[in-house]
Amino acid sequence: MNPTRRTVLLAGAGAATALLPSWQAVAVPKAAASAPFASYWYPDSLPAGSPGTGITWRSLKAWRRADDADLAFNAASVPLAARFTPTPANPTARAGQARIQSLVSFGPTASNPSQGSATADYYALTHWAYIDELVFWGGSSGEGLILAPNAPIVDAAHRHGVTVLGNIFLPPVAYGGQLQWTRDLVQKDSAGRYPLAAQLVAVAEAYGFDGWFVNAETGGGNAALGADMLGFLRELKSLARAKGQRVTWYDSMTVNGSVSWQGALNSQNQPFFEAADDMFVDFRWTASSLASSGQRADQLGRSRYELWAGVDVEANGWNKSVNWDAMVPTGSAHVVSVGFYRPEWTRNHLPEGRTPGDFHAADDRFWTGRSLDPSKPDGADSWRAPAVSVADRSTVTSVPFASSFNTGHGLRWYEDGKVTSQTPWNHLGLQDRLPSRRWVVRTEGERPSVTFDFADAWRGGSSVLVDGALDEPATVDLYATRLPVTGDTVVELTHRVDAGVVSVELAVATAEPGTPGGTPPYTYLPVNSAGGWQTVTVPLTGLTGTVRSLGVRLTATEGPVRWRLGALAVRGGHSPAPAAPAGLRITGASGGDLRFAWNATPGDVRHYTLHRLLPDGTRRFLGGTCQRAYFVGGLRPEQGEQAARFEVRAVGELYSSSAPVTVSHTW
Repeated sequence: MNPTRRTVLLAGAGAATALLPSWQAVAVPKAAASAPFASYWYPDSLPAGSPGTGITWRSLKAWRRADDADLAFNAASVPLAARFTPTPANPTARAGQARIQSLVSFGPTASNPSQGSATADYYALTHWAYIDELVFWGGSSGEGLILAPNAPIVDAAHRHGVTVLGNIFLPPVAYGGQLQWTRDLVQKDSAGRYPLAAQLVAVAEAYGFDGWFVNAETGGGNAALGADMLGFLRELKSLARAKGQRVTWYDSMTVNGSVSWQGALNSQNQPFFEAADDMFVDFRWTASSLASSGQRADQLGRSRYELWAGVDVEANGWNKSVNWDAMVPTGSAHVVSVGFYRPEWTRNHLPEGRTPGDFHAADDRFWTGRSLDPSKPDGADSWRAPAVSVADRSTVTSVPFASSFNTGHGLRWYEDGKVTSQTPWNHLGLQDRLPSRRWVVRTEGERPSVTFDFADAWRGGSSVLVDGALDEPATVDLYATRLPVTGDTVVELTHRVDAGVVSVELAVATAEPGTPGGTPPYTYLPVNSAGGWQTVTVPLTGLTGTVRSLGVRLTATEGPVRWRLGALAVRGGHSPAPAAPAGLRITGASGGDLRFAWNATPGDVRHYTLHRLLPDGTRRFLGGTCQRAYFVGGLRPEQGEQAARFEVRAVGELYSSSAPVTVSHTW
């Protein structure tokens, strides 16, 4: 892999401080408060000299869960959701064949915020439906080599059924790599065990992610080191499997201990592949090397789709020239799976001043293709987008289900259609389960534009905007589902007409189309429409079985039309709000920088929200999180305010909020 574009350094992070006990929150002295960041380590020994500004050197061997001061901010809380595969959206999208692994650098190695930040300019990945495995890419010789993914990314991925791996990067010597770090990683104790393997599994368990990507690229090794690495990898996989974790090996080190990228599964790396769950095949592959790799995997009794063929899109994105037929031919079975290296190009290539809308337009182009409709791929497009080859998956399988189409970042924060914070933000842990097929539009007329829009929202930071002439009725597919229908099942839509006059219908299908690319057999149920946000409840009267697809049909009587969908919910009967959290406390304070913590609310909680109660009686949104701890920086007293007041609420699956629990901070 190209190691020259690994990381960006940010300044200003102080050492983290431990959380205080949970009792008597504001009555006890508070520790200093510093911003929590995603964790990173060296295996054991540290570099010579001193770390740069904003960098903390840590040894993984010395890590202890009880001593991890930022663990409450970094531990993911959303369990990995089960997925199902609906009938594919087009005839070339296959189920059960090629999968996709995505290696993404969401931020720098050091000073990567644990719980989002005050900017909307972020790689807010939303096309989870095509991804099987996400690698939290990063690491550098001057900061740290082993990265634990931050909680918001893991929570968003798990909500969509995607596993997330931390990254172990042993860099080439030309980029500061030291062979001692490789030896540190594979060191043995007196019993012949590999203590760092146990540490890695313990970290993944404590932080709530799913395993490790092992990338050993430091040259100079010998056969003895290769044997130690193989023994380490076998023990890592054995320990990981016992905890439900995974291990991916990168095609770099060979069995003789040297680094030699093969671009294939062959005798030089086969033992490492056999010791791992899967392998990322280096970019040097050819059509013949992938064909032989797939055959070798078959002969080993392994799935050929456990081989990810690397596609480096960091520099050119969808302009990258790729031999797609070597991996995912359209006319025969897929050869191997696909491994994208740095698809955050969809954000990074955009000019300064880019907006969330600019990013999502580019990201849709990357994952869906030039047609922007996975049911109608553009056959002339040289970029074979994932939606063309890979069947999408969904996790919408139980009631209640709700979405406000929140992408995990925004220019403002909205609650019930009103702005409660003017501060731009990102926090992927707040991302909703999003439509997997973006955007399938079925119409005999001119296709309207369908986008995530950030100019207005019902809740969170975004809504779905349909904009166009609507010269013929248009049905927009929203969700593939497996939702059981009972006598009291209803669907709630919160929507608004911004321009034109339009009739709105809920589209519900209780069966799937008979062939890939077919239209679901929708039943259309009327939805009231008028100006201004309104929430309409639609009973599923007369329908039985299982809801397989949900969408909306729009018919204009006066156009052009701008119609906005703010929220959708499926529920049955009464769904009570969650109980209030308890034990809210401020565990650290440094001027206007505060660390909050609280106890878990029993039952199902979607996330927690933190507001500030202002002297005029209004509430200002400060942030939300799936964790039970939150950091807020840069607060100041309001005019005449002696103490700031804060409240935390638990938010349920249907976005109903608990009663608040409050705490004060004296200035």
